[in-house]
Amino acid sequence: MTNSTQSHPKATSQKYVVATVSEIPPGSKKIVEAGGRSLGVYNLAGHFYALRNVCPHQGAELCKGLVKPLVVSKGPGHLEFEREGEIVRCPWHQWEFDIKTGCMIVDPAMRTKTYEVTVETFGVTVEDGQVVVYM
Repeated sequence: MTNSTQSHPKATSQKYVVATVSEIPPGSKKIVEAGGRSLGVYNLAGHFYALRNVCPHQGAELCKGLVKPLVVSKGPGHLEFEREGEIVRCPWHQWEFDIKTGCMIVDPAMRTKTYEVTVETFGVTVEDGQVVVYM
């Protein structure tokens, strides 16, 4: 079992045991409460990631959305699927976020007024068979 390397827990962070590893098998998630916040804890091929369960668009429970691959295209009529199971789609308005980074998925060729939009992420480790979130 490996641990997420997305962010390193700080010594001053509060530690929350949110599940055992067996409760979140690869390809699944568990929605938990920690530190007064709702989080979605995801297991992507043995790496654990935690996202705040709030879509920054209009406050939907983001982690209750579908988990999908990233759809890419080289041109009209050509679709490919990449990063299977790494993208969560908001159940209200279908905004998509990268589970590993919390960043919104956007088409870089499409330009309009932009705003920084991310979902809060937290350090996650596995300690003695338990999934631990640091906030």
